[in-house]
Amino acid sequence: AAVVVGMFTLGRAAGFGRDRIATTVEKSLAPIAGILLIVGAGGGFKQTLIDVGVGQMILDISKDWNISALLLAWLIAVAIRLATGSATVATISAAGLVAPLAADMSTTHTALLVLAVGTGSLFFSHVNDAGFWMVKEYFGMNVGQTVKTWSLMETIISVVGIVFVLLLSLVL
Repeated sequence: AAVVVGMFTLGRAAGFGRDRIATTVEKSLAPIAGILLIVGAGGGFKQTLIDVGVGQMILDISKDWNISALLLAWLIAVAIRLATGSATVATISAAGLVAPLAADMSTTHTALLVLAVGTGSLFFSHVNDAGFWMVKEYFGMNVGQTVKTWSLMETIISVVGIVFVLLLSLVL
């Protein structure tokens, strides 16, 4: 809706004709098409997992475990990231799956749950990740070098992130 309003209010106000507006919109939509596809697919994947009962299964299993909800959220995000390669899909899917855990949490711990999912979604970028290929190409590295640098760095960020989230949960 915002794009349509912008086309008429800003495009016409700038003196753009119909052809110029169409060309501008066409050029603008191409770069975000992949992002929209990934986010949409991630949302669909998340909803599929929820509809088949994975979210409830996680709640049922986690009741028997003596594990922090924050660590559980991180592990779920890590598992989805490793399986799909996409941080976006891991974030959307893990957030949907652990959302029921947030119902009994304070706002502070809910924020920490969000951070746990976010840090888990960064774990080990690999060949299924568009970011992996962007880094590889922009820096002129081969796949092995990218794994040894980018993937390792992403893993370190993820592990350090969950450590700090767990430490914060003890203090807050």
